[in-house]
Amino acid sequence: MTKRFLILCAALAVLVLCGCQMRTVDQMYVPPERSEDYNSLQSAIADAMSTMEYCAPVSGENQQIVQMADLDGDDVEECLLYAKDGSESPLHILIFTQINEAYIHTETINLMGAAFEKVEYAQIDGEPGVEIVVGTQVSDQLSRSVSVFSFSTGTAVQLATADYRNFLTVDLNANGKSELFVLRAGPTESDRGIVELFSVRNGVSERSVEVTMSETADNLKRILTGQLYGGKPAVYIASAVDENTLITDVFALVDGVFTNVSLSNDSGTSIKTMRNYFVYADDIDSDGVMELPSLTPMRPIDTTRQVQGNNLIRWYSMTDRGEEVDKLYTYHSFLGGWYMQLDSQLAPSLSVVDQGSVCDFYVWDGEAPVKVMSVSALTGQNREELSTKENRFVLYKAETAIYVARLEQAAENYDLTQETVVRSFHLIREHWKTGEM
Repeated sequence: MTKRFLILCAALAVLVLCGCQMRTVDQMYVPPERSEDYNSLQSAIADAMSTMEYCAPVSGENQQIVQMADLDGDDVEECLLYAKDGSESPLHILIFTQINEAYIHTETINLMGAAFEKVEYAQIDGEPGVEIVVGTQVSDQLSRSVSVFSFSTGTAVQLATADYRNFLTVDLNANGKSELFVLRAGPTESDRGIVELFSVRNGVSERSVEVTMSETADNLKRILTGQLYGGKPAVYIASAVDENTLITDVFALVDGVFTNVSLSNDSGTSIKTMRNYFVYADDIDSDGVMELPSLTPMRPIDTTRQVQGNNLIRWYSMTDRGEEVDKLYTYHSFLGGWYMQLDSQLAPSLSVVDQGSVCDFYVWDGEAPVKVMSVSALTGQNREELSTKENRFVLYKAETAIYVARLEQAAENYDLTQETVVRSFHLIREHWKTGEM
């Protein structure tokens, strides 16, 4: 009884300190009243949806049935509802505008298709407000259409439309306005994919030259945006070559021309962007510039047996002329779920024997490999106790494992210390291995 009384007193004290007015117990349990705005919107939606059903986009970041966006740039967001019915143009975007503190159904955009695939909102035409960029599934998963709608005139105006396999909005010329980046299939299933860039100037849509990918559109695995070496925006498209290999196309505006930078011959060099299937482009050193990975074979320790983990990853950035700029090296233990960032001078003389639970690092001193370090994951019930035994030190504590390392006596000859090893250890990000876009 005393404990309950103390809790009640504490609750009353909080209410007094917060300046709240005292209410009866019955009043405290009454659900909060819905705002007039909510009731107005709910009523307007109910009236407009009398013959429709909800139809939310199936992919992308905006998958809500009801979404908010400032379409006309008046600093008041419109409400957009995605729905469908059985009419000839079955997909509908219902737009509700707040007028005199009440929501009114002001416009409906009608579209052909079976479902909304993806929706983005972006500043494309340079006028106040944002444009609706909506992709629809026309007949099946492979047949899709994207449209851009502007509200700068007070009503919906279609600025552009195109077939696509994937699209995104991106500001490639860094002028504060986004372009519509569209990837579509080639003329036949065996032809390489085609990429185009749509922009809007003075209210008129402009389309870039067609630029080809290295693979078919069906082999697309992931699309990323980032910066080239030098800071220029770019789009990185990873495609599967086979079950074990990826190839990346890098698209950017070069001297105002939409270009596949990775196929550029301006540098007179052969740009190879193929690499291990499990590693995608990433800003691995967090400097704002996207890095691409390529495999660097390591010298085997024992040539009489199969050695796992016989590749380092060399990370490099790319200029807008297709030139490679070396950044750093890493060793990825995919079985262990971690990677180690390596000194660029030490990496060429390094070899690793990866046995899953334990990784041994060697440095070649002439013709002899010298063991300098081991990294392992402890998963047993006594892992806490074992993590500091036999000169081990902790790299990272996870929920079910403790990652530890141990330095050999020769480590000091190569400037390997406990501090540098801890700083160089990272867990592998799961999206590197999934291939999801």
